[in-house]
Amino acid sequence: MRIGFGAPVAGAWATPSCLAGFAERAEEAGYASLWTFQRLLVPEGSGMDPVYRSVLDPMVALGYAAARTSRIRLGVAVLNLPFVSPAYLAKQATTVDVLSGGRLDLGLGIGWMPEEFAITGASTARRGARTEEFLAVLRTLWDDGVSSFDGEFYTIPAGRQDPRPVQRPGPPVLLGGMSRPAMERAGRLADGWITSSRADLSAIGEAAAVIREAASAAGRDPEAVRIICRGVVLAGAEAKGPDGGRRLLSGSFAQIREDAAWLGGQGVTELFYDLNWDPRVGSPSVTPESAAERADEILGELAPR
Repeated sequence: MRIGFGAPVAGAWATPSCLAGFAERAEEAGYASLWTFQRLLVPEGSGMDPVYRSVLDPMVALGYAAARTSRIRLGVAVLNLPFVSPAYLAKQATTVDVLSGGRLDLGLGIGWMPEEFAITGASTARRGARTEEFLAVLRTLWDDGVSSFDGEFYTIPAGRQDPRPVQRPGPPVLLGGMSRPAMERAGRLADGWITSSRADLSAIGEAAAVIREAASAAGRDPEAVRIICRGVVLAGAEAKGPDGGRRLLSGSFAQIREDAAWLGGQGVTELFYDLNWDPRVGSPSVTPESAAERADEILGELAPR
C-alpha cells in the first residue's frame, strides 16, 4: 500500500509558503502522492465543518505544487464534474499533467450540495448517466488525433485539443461516491475509487469487494482498479467511530500506523493522510504558524517507512 499526504489547501495552513513547503517535505519524506479537494461555497448559516470555510482551488493548487516537486504524484480528491464542462476540465487536467511531467491523478465526483449546483448552473438530474458520458468525452479529447463526440449531454465538434497529456492515453481517472451505484460505476469505468471524508473505514473491505466485483463483471482486471482512502487523521486524541469505539486513524501515532497496516490488508492500495480535517490545522481560526508546526510533526511521524 502506498502512503500519500493531503496538501495544505484548507484553513490556516493554506498559504503559498505552506503549500510549497509541505509539497517539498512530503516528497523528501517518501510520500507517494499529494492530494487536494474542492469546495466552491459554504452556504450562510449551514454550520459546515471548519475545514470547508476557506479552500483553495484544487487544480490551481496542484499546478503550484508541481513547480516545487519532481517525483511525487499530484491528485485531486475530488473535483465535482457537474460544475465544469468536460472540454474545459480536459484542458485543465492536461495542463497540470504537462507541467508536472505526467504526475496527475484526476479524481471526480458527482456533487451533493444544492447551493453549489445553483451557483454553477448545473443539474442534479441523471448524474450517473452524465458521468459516463463525461468520462467518454475526456478520453476522446485526450486520445484521438481529431476528436468528435455527439452524445445525449455533450457535443464535441471535430477538432484538436493540444497539447496532449504526458500520460497516455491520459491521466488516471478516479471516481468518488459512497453509494453502491457509485462504487459499481468506479469498478466498471474508472482507474480507481476514492473514499469520502465521512466514510466508515471499518467497512472498507466490503466497498473494495463491490468495486472489484463490478470490474470483473465488466471484463476488467479487478486487481488493476485502485482503492484510494482519504485518511482523516486526528493525532493525539481518540475520536469515536460509528460503533462507539475508537475511530480509525485517530489516537497515538502507533495506533494510526497500525490502522494504516490494517487498511492495507482490507484491499486499500493507497492511503493518504489528510490533516485538513484536523481542527488545529485546517480551521481558519488557528494561526498559520501553529497549524504548520502541528502538521510538520505529524508529517514526520507518519512518513512511510
